[in-house]
Amino acid sequence: MSSPAKMAKSALRKRVKSAVSQLSSEERARQSRAVTRQLLAVPQYQQSQRVSVYLSMPDEIQTGDIVADLLRAGKQCFIPRYESGSSHMDMVRLHSAADLAALPTTKWNIQQPSLDEQREEALQTGGLDLILMPGLAFSRAGHRLGRGRGYYDRYLTRCREAQRRPPATVALAFAEQLVDEVPVEETDVPVDVVLCAGGEGDH
Repeated sequence: MSSPAKMAKSALRKRVKSAVSQLSSEERARQSRAVTRQLLAVPQYQQSQRVSVYLSMPDEIQTGDIVADLLRAGKQCFIPRYESGSSHMDMVRLHSAADLAALPTTKWNIQQPSLDEQREEALQTGGLDLILMPGLAFSRAGHRLGRGRGYYDRYLTRCREAQRRPPATVALAFAEQLVDEVPVEETDVPVDVVLCAGGEGDH
């Protein structure tokens, strides 16, 4: 049975996906640059040494410049490794631009290390200071609508169990992804900061 919250989430996903799909590649790049500039200026980013960042799909704020900055600044960069068919995700170490270029692509067209490759996992070596969060829609209050698999909510729960101090969470959003309200359920964890190219989502 679908709960009212699940039905509302489904409708919101469709609406926001449609709005984002109408953005030109130039506009997506412009907004991505604006959000990247904001991120590099916030204390949560500047003070963090161990940072996880998603490798962006076309309908997400592009993170290539963020990955480059992390590697250039000597911060430790971790990227998601999803297990297909389950809701399990790890954050594994990315070492260099060459390492990134050599990563295989999944059926979702996301680059990630293969599941059988041994990689440092963030929670096994000291946790994370900051997680950069993807999503489909975000409210000004920090509520996030993901793609429905719960990868990040489950990973944040693991972080809170493994770390004395949980990581800061910063969401990266197109202006079209910022909405007044996101339907929430008990398992949904709000993010600390929403950075948005339109400016209104900045906390």
